Amino acid sequence: MKRVKRTPIYKSIWLKIRYYQLLNDITDAQLAECLQVGERTLREYDKSARHVTLEKVDNFLVSSNLQLGELLAM
Repeated sequence: MKRVKRTPIYKSIWLKIRYYQLLNDITDAQLAECLQVGERTLREYDKSARHVTLEKVDNFLVSSNLQLGELLAM
């Protein structure tokens, strides 16, 4: 049986956050502030989003006034 490569949920969420950033013309500095991290951390998340915590996702959702379902549906 052929294995299907899937995208881990943490990577999917990070890509959705970056997509939202692009659509809404948000700078890295503004995004870092929303997530309550440094800009360098954003670049680390780009390399591997494994360490994006639910707290950071929640910080983003609150600051952008989105629900998790809305973000995932993008």
